[in-house]
Amino acid sequence: MPRMSAARPSAVKPKLGQHFLADDSAALELVEALGDISQHTVLEIGPGRGALTALLAKRARRLIAIEVDRVLAAQLRMNFSLIPNVEIVEGDILAIDFDSLFGPKPGSTRPGMEHLIQRVRVVGNLPYFITSDILLRLFEYRRYFDELILMVQREVADRLAAKPGKSEYGLLSATAQLYTRVDNLFTLAPGSFSPPPKVHSSVVRLTIDPKLESLNVPETEFISFLKLAFGQKRKTLMNNLKGEYSRKALRNAMEQAKVKPEVRAEALSLEKSAALFRALSNGQ
Repeated sequence: MPRMSAARPSAVKPKLGQHFLADDSAALELVEALGDISQHTVLEIGPGRGALTALLAKRARRLIAIEVDRVLAAQLRMNFSLIPNVEIVEGDILAIDFDSLFGPKPGSTRPGMEHLIQRVRVVGNLPYFITSDILLRLFEYRRYFDELILMVQREVADRLAAKPGKSEYGLLSATAQLYTRVDNLFTLAPGSFSPPPKVHSSVVRLTIDPKLESLNVPETEFISFLKLAFGQKRKTLMNNLKGEYSRKALRNAMEQAKVKPEVRAEALSLEKSAALFRALSNGQ
């Protein structure tokens, strides 16, 4: 996936398949999608050479940039060493301890007083091959976040925003929409990057808005159910679920939830999937 570049040339050569953003207007549009961040902490994923970092540093109250590339991280630390509101962290976003980063610090609250978590806004680009893993981790720690502005491969953006009944709708769609409201903001052509990738990229806004309570489903069990339901996209829901539930239980639950036996998971809204899950859970 594309990575962010500095506006000025750099001696650092891409070594992890990075494609650096070379479109200044696109970088500004991406940052502006975060809104007013003057009183916010911002988490930047994959700052690369620091084009977004430079813009964010001027606007955010606090900026934490996570970069996995050791050379780029070192260069970023040097470039932003004199800017007090910027912290460069070398590390893998899948391994970062968000509790240590954003949670209450020892002695930071008086006994008996509940710690009020300041919600963080997230910006960055997600490598295609670990997009789902990163999103799931951000969703897991959603208590720290209120909005995610992310650059992903265009096909992934289409899947995130897809509606039930569309061919693009799948497990990633259902999971993202379980935790967030998804808005597809804009798309960038390969020419916006150096070197140009072979795919288009899209920027999406994911506003944290969990629906677990309104759907009346337990998180872990319902996610496992969705994974089963979307297990094999070409199979019917009945066939994907029959390894876990008996045919009798499935027929009864589908009748109760008003779901047709021959339907595929992609045709069901989250509300219908939740109704079927509840019916199956009550029937066990």
